[in-house]
Amino acid sequence: MRIRNAPEASSLMSTARSFGNYDLASALADLIDNSIHARATKIDISFQFLENKLVVRIRDNGNGMDEATLLKAMRPASANPDDEREASDLGRFGWGLKSASLSQARVLTVVTWQKSTCYAACWDIDNLEDWEMDFYAGADAKALLDIPPTASGTEVIWTRCDSLDELVLSNDVDTRLNEKIAHANQQLALTFHRYLSGETTRKLQITLQNIELVAADPFMRQHPATQTYDEEIIALSGKNKIKAQAFIIPHFSKLNVQEKKMLGGDEGLVRNQGFYVYRNKRLIIHGTWFRLLPHGELSQLTRVRIDLTNSLDKEWKITLDKSDAQLPIYLRDRLRDLVKSFAKQSTRATKKKGVDLTLKGKQPVWRRTAYQGRVKYRINTEHPMVSLLVDESPNKSFMLKTIEMIESYMPLDQMTQDQQDDKKDIGQSVTDTEQFESILQQCYFGYIRHGGSDKKQAFMDYIKNIEPFASHWKYSEDYITNQFAKKWRLN
Repeated sequence: MRIRNAPEASSLMSTARSFGNYDLASALADLIDNSIHARATKIDISFQFLENKLVVRIRDNGNGMDEATLLKAMRPASANPDDEREASDLGRFGWGLKSASLSQARVLTVVTWQKSTCYAACWDIDNLEDWEMDFYAGADAKALLDIPPTASGTEVIWTRCDSLDELVLSNDVDTRLNEKIAHANQQLALTFHRYLSGETTRKLQITLQNIELVAADPFMRQHPATQTYDEEIIALSGKNKIKAQAFIIPHFSKLNVQEKKMLGGDEGLVRNQGFYVYRNKRLIIHGTWFRLLPHGELSQLTRVRIDLTNSLDKEWKITLDKSDAQLPIYLRDRLRDLVKSFAKQSTRATKKKGVDLTLKGKQPVWRRTAYQGRVKYRINTEHPMVSLLVDESPNKSFMLKTIEMIESYMPLDQMTQDQQDDKKDIGQSVTDTEQFESILQQCYFGYIRHGGSDKKQAFMDYIKNIEPFASHWKYSEDYITNQFAKKWRLN
């Protein structure tokens, strides 16, 4: 005997709110996937306040849907993840529209139109009974839009946004909401950068709160200092294959502050090295080596693009919210050898940026001297930061002896051995911009304590011949001009 045992509607739909690990950016990305599949070229995302409540609208100029297609799109689990799909399909589970939207709002409304027809359907988490939903047609559906429909398209409307409404009740709603919107802007510009830049069949335009997104290329392919390697094609079973291509991004000394911010994101350059996995040119996961290679300073310039088709979703274990993937076991050895060769190139690029201690007219950190046929390296006690450390020490003599001890017992023999060992790389120079900026800030504090001017140009003239700033002058100059001077109110 077989009996029907359907899930309770309100319980299942409430549970769907926790499917995946959505934040505002990833929820919007899931809806953009649907718009791309509908052949949209323009997507507009807006945040509106109606009666002190937040309403979010995601509108596209795609193909739109007829009544049957709309009802299917609103149906939970509307697709079988094992079914073969169109090559351009960015979905898999048939939950994206529902789970992404309900993670942010308690009411999901979808309005869609084609030529003269217009339909709308609505799920309300707080008003579900036996899987009944609100449905509208014609003028009633159009009335839900704040802008009249064009030739074809779809608009997703989020209301009762409980995950965002808490911001409305706070005193700093503008600041906190703007921070979320800015983060979403940054993430979407990265996730869809290949669509925004026109690498796909149709160039995509996305506006977020009336600001058009600019593609954030994590490989900075247009920069003259970027090294691009030939694409590797790895054949798999059947007709499946993946494409791998490595890029060595520019050292931060060749970047301005805006370029560094774009490449480093929220976590910095070091954490963003590794694989960038794309499914149909949509970024899924980035900044990981899948434990094939440790994150380190000397490999931080290496980024490897992996291109997958949606036929490999199951093997790569693409998650519901498209925020994670796992490297198949059978590819680990093949990719490990590949990334190691790429990382060596990054190491050489990083090491080339070491400070040239022989440059004339500059204050190096180390002085190179010849004595009785031997070359010696001594800490430059005339370097402004070292000099300040000695001068402000309560026991100047003790400080100088400590410096002398560090010089005398520098492990040169071990360093030479490591240098000759192909399995090891030596990296002492500052490669992380956050560390570099911190050193610059401490230098400024010392400069001010010793009577330095609060004029921006005076400070820049002061450090122009001081290492490590002299060897990274392009970045130093741009950082001081656009960020540091504002932070410390330099005139």
